[in-house]
Order: sequence, then C-alpha cells, then structure tokens
Amino acid sequence: MKKITREELIGKLKERGFKITPQRLAIVDVLVEKGHLHPGANLIREEARKRTERVSLSTVYATLGELSQQGLIKNLEFDQLENRYEVNLEEHINLVCKLCGKIIDYHIPPSIEPKNIAREAGFIVTDARIEYYGYCRDCTTLPKSAHAGRQIREEDA
Repeated sequence: MKKITREELIGKLKERGFKITPQRLAIVDVLVEKGHLHPGANLIREEARKRTERVSLSTVYATLGELSQQGLIKNLEFDQLENRYEVNLEEHINLVCKLCGKIIDYHIPPSIEPKNIAREAGFIVTDARIEYYGYCRDCTTLPKSAHAGRQIREEDA
C-alpha cells in the first residue's frame, strides 16, 4: 500500500483552495496515522480532539465529505457498520470481519486489476470496491466464551 503522507494531503487541499484550519489539520493527522484502521467519524473526532479541543462531529463529517468529494479519501458505506474512511486509494480488497468490525486491506492479484478487466471485457472501470466478509484471524482464535453471544457459525468457519 502506498501510504499517503500528511504533506501530500495538505498540499492537495491547498491546491484546491481549502483553508488549512487547526480542525482540518487534526483530522488529516488522524487519517494519516490511523488510516490503516479504516476509522469512522467518531474515532476520528476522538483522536482529533487530542490535538485540538474544538473539533465537533459536524466538522469531522464536513471535512470527510470534502476530502471524499475531492477524491483524496474513500468513504466506505456499510449497512450494519458505521461508515468508515480510508486513505489507501490503490485498488484493493477490503476484508471485513463480521465479529469485530475490523477492515483489512488485501492487495488485488494482477489478473483482476481494473486495467485487465477493461482490456478483456471491453468494460471501462471508473470506480471499484471489493469486499469480502468473514472472520479475521484474531476472532477465529478467540476462545468461544469471548464471543459473548456473537458466535461464529460453523458453516462460516
């Protein structure tokens, strides 16, 4: 994964005419530092408040919306999870744990990269999002008592 840097994100915001406020800067810092966790808005606000106290949830959502609209981050919408945000813009598969909600990036094999699909199928890919749902390594190695009613179904394991 090509990790986006703080300087790259700030530079792209400045190029697009956005003012770099302490709140935006704190949110960018969290995205860069915690991006591998695919954080939700609540986690981003919690972490941003450690950097500057005046960060509201509405400011977080507004900033995330701007960053997403500008194509600087991806907004991952889910039916049963809080929306998450990621800074990894490379094509990859998101592995979503149905037990703990962790999202893991997995590199796409070259055979299914969008440019190969376009060439083979004559289909122009403009955007892609691939998700696999299951159970992460941590959740499959937990003792059954730790699942507290959220058991992994035998047919899923």
